[in-house]
Amino acid sequence: MTRLERLMRPRSIAVVGGGTWCRNVITQCRQIGFDGPIWPVHPSRDQIEGLPAFASIADLPVAPDAAFIGVNREASVQIVGQLAQRGAGGAICFASGFSEAAAELSDGAQRQRELVTAAGSMPILGPNCYGLINALDGAALWPDLHGMQRCTQGVAIVTQSSNISINLTMQRRGLPIAYMATAGNQAQTGLAQIGAALLNDPRVTALGLHIEGIGDLPAFLALARQARDLGKPVVALKVGASQAAQAAMISHTASLSGSDAGARALLHRLGIGICDDPAVFLETLKLLHVTGGITSNRIASMSCSGGEASLMADLGQAQGIVFPQLGFAQREGLRQALGPRVALANPLDYHTYIWGNTQAMAHCFGAMMRGDLALGCVVLDFPRPDRFAAPEWQQVLDAMALTDGRAPLAVISSLPENMPEAVAQDCIARGIVPFAGMSQALAAIAIAAGMVRPAITPDPWQPGDPQGDRTLTEAEAKTALATAGLRSPGAARAQTPPEAAAAAARIGFPVVIKGEGIAHKTEAGAVVLNLPDPQAVERAARVMVADSFLIEEMIPGGVAELLIGVVRDPAHGFVLTLGAGGVLTELMRDTTSLLLPASRDRISAALQGLRCWPLLAGYRGKPPANLDAVLDAVLAVQAFVKANLATLHEVEVNPLICTPTDAIAADAIIRQGETP
Repeated sequence: MTRLERLMRPRSIAVVGGGTWCRNVITQCRQIGFDGPIWPVHPSRDQIEGLPAFASIADLPVAPDAAFIGVNREASVQIVGQLAQRGAGGAICFASGFSEAAAELSDGAQRQRELVTAAGSMPILGPNCYGLINALDGAALWPDLHGMQRCTQGVAIVTQSSNISINLTMQRRGLPIAYMATAGNQAQTGLAQIGAALLNDPRVTALGLHIEGIGDLPAFLALARQARDLGKPVVALKVGASQAAQAAMISHTASLSGSDAGARALLHRLGIGICDDPAVFLETLKLLHVTGGITSNRIASMSCSGGEASLMADLGQAQGIVFPQLGFAQREGLRQALGPRVALANPLDYHTYIWGNTQAMAHCFGAMMRGDLALGCVVLDFPRPDRFAAPEWQQVLDAMALTDGRAPLAVISSLPENMPEAVAQDCIARGIVPFAGMSQALAAIAIAAGMVRPAITPDPWQPGDPQGDRTLTEAEAKTALATAGLRSPGAARAQTPPEAAAAAARIGFPVVIKGEGIAHKTEAGAVVLNLPDPQAVERAARVMVADSFLIEEMIPGGVAELLIGVVRDPAHGFVLTLGAGGVLTELMRDTTSLLLPASRDRISAALQGLRCWPLLAGYRGKPPANLDAVLDAVLAVQAFVKANLATLHEVEVNPLICTPTDAIAADAIIRQGETP
């Protein structure tokens, strides 16, 4: 038995408190069919909701498997301690006023520490959370309404927001939800630990996580390894990209959020799907529940409308979906099924010649699925069930069920409301994915296609906690990076304009002059390029607002400029950012992020995903950059980070000038502290 199993699958439940929330817990347990004993606990009431009440935890017949604690925060700490001493299996801590309210309550953080101490080894969820619904065994430690129904298998969802969890349970998309759990403040038991416990249930097919912040990186890495070993996919609804969302999340959950880029890089590294929209999140879980996952983004689309075929093509292209051209076997089979009057293509408009003929439609769908495909999609919008019967539409599903294809099938409604819940449930029972909404379906397919389970990779490097923050001069930064193998231009420092002119003459023209001690030199007018002689260097130095100067050789023949940046992210590790560099960095915002360490192949793939990649590859007849030199430069920065894990805050090379023969750091910044 795992540590959380008694709490997640209780056979006895104690409800501590007599208010509305606690009475609701008893009601929800009854409605979902809980068949074990429910023991209300209240010091002065004889009965609650028709059940005899016990005056204290000590008076209970035996230690409960799970308890819902619906009293104030001070009493919650005491009750948790009593449950732990009694040997209870775990507790839901409903009360707020702990670390999430530290800005308003001076003792909030201290109360949370007291709660964890009182729990000891007994698992607790929260505080500041709604709790848990188990629709497989019929247990609802839940103080409010919800939309879940009993099921025999389904997906598990863990959220960091109780209200979002309620909203997700109210879905009418046919998705069977086996568990809904909320994590609240994660004072003792975190999102990843809850998810790991739910994945262990063989009836759970996939895991969905609503993530505001990842506070326990080792636990999250362990969850990803467990999911990979079990062959169960995980998808995340990730929030916190905007500054407003980050401010809300800190006040709401008191979790360590880290950077959004770091979180997304971590999820991608672990093969976890990333959603930004609740509807897409549910549609992705539905796809994973029915299929277990898909192997690529290559799909077939079939509909009896040219307009629907065009919509699929356009919306699919926006999501990076591939509609492979038809092969010989597909064309031959489709021609036999559809006759000579139908133009054969993918997406396919099969017209209405075979509408109402189940066998002919099955023949058509089967022929289409003879290609190299990950999924076959049939577009079908059902009429309103409150106004029309739709036997012909049902025949399409019958034909899909008869189709003997190499890949799974999905039915897609153009609009979410045109996929009735009863139809969606019937489809799932037949092994057909019922997508509610075309755009949401294609987004879900793209996410699932990108969830290639990764090979075992090294864990992200754990950053230190450096004390202080010192920014090295550019010359110091380049010297430090040179020890790791990063090339930079020939350079010299000077204190006065005449010294700058003399240094330039020694380096050789043309040169660049920079004012030292200025981070964003271009904006400050502290960099002048392509100076041809000593006089030009001295003139530039005299008008530059700087106490000292760096003179460098001018690097000719650049075909592209890149940014290489690494930031210490306490929640996720060290985040490597690659992107378009130089003066275009903020304008283009063409970046991608990885966690370190990253392999040479992974870095190469990331570069190829940038919009500026055509410049590196050789654009319109221009020579390509030396990709090996570029990769060497990135790996040199990574090597520097590895050598300074305990003290590094940030390192940035911008721009890295990429030429047909080399990659040279034209500017660099390093921020470091000291080991505590």
